Amino acid sequence: MNNQQTYDWSIEPQNSLLDLKLKDTWAYRDLLWLLVRRDFVSFYKQTILGPLWFFIQPLLTTLIFTFVFGNLAGISTDGLPQPLFYMAGITAWNYFADCLTKTSTVFKDNANIFGKVYFPRLIMPLSIVVSNLVRFGVQFLLFLLVMAYYFFIAKADFSITWAISLFPLVVVLMALLGLGTGMLISAMTTKYRDLAFLVTFGVQLLMYATTVIYPLSTALENYPSYSWIIEYNPMTPLIETFRYGFLGNGTFSWGAIGYTTGITLAILLVGIVVFNKVEKNFVDTV
Repeated sequence: MNNQQTYDWSIEPQNSLLDLKLKDTWAYRDLLWLLVRRDFVSFYKQTILGPLWFFIQPLLTTLIFTFVFGNLAGISTDGLPQPLFYMAGITAWNYFADCLTKTSTVFKDNANIFGKVYFPRLIMPLSIVVSNLVRFGVQFLLFLLVMAYYFFIAKADFSITWAISLFPLVVVLMALLGLGTGMLISAMTTKYRDLAFLVTFGVQLLMYATTVIYPLSTALENYPSYSWIIEYNPMTPLIETFRYGFLGNGTFSWGAIGYTTGITLAILLVGIVVFNKVEKNFVDTV
């Protein structure tokens, strides 16, 4: 009589920092969608307006930016309508910022679950990126509606260019950049908890070093001594490409896109390596 038992799963310690267990992650894809649904439902469960906040937040931010930076400060938008210019930057920036800030606390926020149940830990940050993609999709739809208004009703002078075909690449790079940076910070906060308090503040400061409220051409012309900070910010080429593709106005460069791609992949690799290393003993430090 054969008493040998067979198992569907074998949980073993990781021997390599680059062992991503992608096969296990794919097998747990149902859990991924459950977590995405949980994040979406729980965030707006006890709000009066619910998912309408997806529209309200970028609209209010656009109005404030138009009043403060467009009217009071008089910052150039390179001839584009101010609300359309700011909404393009806000739509792209919000997705990256949400991915970064929410991923940066994934260990701290899920310590109880991680300490009790096994599943590929990479599922958690991936679920955050996917759930934020839903929010980005809604805000992107709002951006398209504003584009339609200015094109058909206000008769604004802008045009769609061939660079719109790079839109999927831009979204993927924003997601991976936020994911990699967030995982790196999340792993570090298990030991240095002060970082958790600096993330939100740091992301807000980083926005001003990105071409969200001004075009790159203005930064290069008016602030040549500091423009290198903006140029070497990996989010700058993505936002500029986004504007150039949909509005025909922006600074596009294949070299800049290549630079951002390289930086993004490097940050993602480092983030995964550190994330995997901390995963082994984070329960003892969180």
